[in-house]
Amino acid sequence: MTGLFSAYKVEHFFDEMFSAPGVARPHYRRLLESFKEMGAADFERKRNLAATSFLQQGVTFTVYNDEQGTERIFPFDLIPRIIPAREWDLIERGLVQRITALNLFLHDIYHGQSILRDGVIPKQIVWEATNFRPEFMHFDVPRNIYIHICGTDLIRDQDGNYLVLEDNARCPSGVSYVLENRQAMKRIFPPLFSEYRVRPVENYAQELLNVLRYVAPAGREELTVVLLTPGVHNSAYYEHSFLARSMGIEIVEGRDLVVQEGCVFMRTTKGLKRVDVIYRRINDDFLDPRVFRKDSGLGVPGLVDAYRCGCVSLANSIGTGVADDKVVYHFVPKMIRYYLGEDPILGNVPTYLASQPNDLKYILEHLPELVVKAANESGGYGMLIGSEASAAEREDFAGRIKKDPRNYVAQPIVALSRSPSFCDDSMQGRHVDLRPYILYGEKVTIIPGGLTRVALRAGSLVVNSSQGGGSKDTWVVEGEESDG
Repeated sequence: MTGLFSAYKVEHFFDEMFSAPGVARPHYRRLLESFKEMGAADFERKRNLAATSFLQQGVTFTVYNDEQGTERIFPFDLIPRIIPAREWDLIERGLVQRITALNLFLHDIYHGQSILRDGVIPKQIVWEATNFRPEFMHFDVPRNIYIHICGTDLIRDQDGNYLVLEDNARCPSGVSYVLENRQAMKRIFPPLFSEYRVRPVENYAQELLNVLRYVAPAGREELTVVLLTPGVHNSAYYEHSFLARSMGIEIVEGRDLVVQEGCVFMRTTKGLKRVDVIYRRINDDFLDPRVFRKDSGLGVPGLVDAYRCGCVSLANSIGTGVADDKVVYHFVPKMIRYYLGEDPILGNVPTYLASQPNDLKYILEHLPELVVKAANESGGYGMLIGSEASAAEREDFAGRIKKDPRNYVAQPIVALSRSPSFCDDSMQGRHVDLRPYILYGEKVTIIPGGLTRVALRAGSLVVNSSQGGGSKDTWVVEGEESDG
């Protein structure tokens, strides 16, 4: 290797780009040749062009409790992640299977609860879940679809196998970065897009709008769809405004909506306008102060009653959070077998439940070898990576686990796959995951690729933007063979 990759070390992890030192995987060979021909000055110019593009577009995220300020340009790495069509077919089939089972599970637990009666999942696991909403027992959601938008996080292990790390079934974020990353790469590397047949992602907004319209109340000819945001101070507000603009719908806050005679209306300069579908980016707790948190100023009083009577549809449905509880995650392979009669196409990471006595004993005895996660935290929070924690931190976490075992799971520390990333003025291996976005409407649609997140700190396994992570463009390509 010469130039940018001359000092790159493959090491002992599964490397997305190289099968051995200096040997690119078949689907990366043309990319490597292109970068070999690129001088350092040209590469730096392209990096600056990408940074300027993101700055001008306002592609930002928010870091809370940071002395340097909260608003940041999302870090973007120029080396794309490439997934051959054959690998993507496996991922796609596995994700369709998974979201189908999760929706059947949600319908079941809010109706007959057969999976609990048959002992496939212990009853207490569901009944004690923070985001289980017993208020919605026997409520029929529009079209029987609970999860309309899902972001499922995938990792690859030491052998390159794809595994599901978690399902994000409430308000999954990050898809705006997928779309902006693609636009940046097309501007910066147009020749590569003519050489690689990269599947497009640009139709995501239209596909999302199709899903939202599909679940609208029956009998309405001219539909009004809105995106409900917590407001400009939310960490994902950039994405909220981006998606609303891309779909051509209004972005609203709770104060912009009012419920009258069982229907939801939006305040406009021309008076009230009825709303049919709300793509909500607000968690259940804050949706309606009459039903959930009474101190919420983000939601809409009376919204739940309007939802119950069928005058407005919500995406995602209320109560979906139980499906992305990290304890419930443990049982998804069993759900797939129970509801579909199939073996899981994508496996789970082995998971220990602190609520089970034998698992609890194992967790407490092996904390240095495990990742411990709180059941309902996200963004890299509420987590202990045992090998990186001090003895005092492990002792503190052990106390938390013993105090509230239902709230914790543990998993072995998986050596996530790595991909070349330009860090500290050289090309270095950094750990990555993948978040594809699944839309469930009249059919299941999955954006080709999704968001590849990068742990930009050397050796770190935490890829979340709020914890210092960045992203790459993800290419699903036709006719490229994989050597596994």
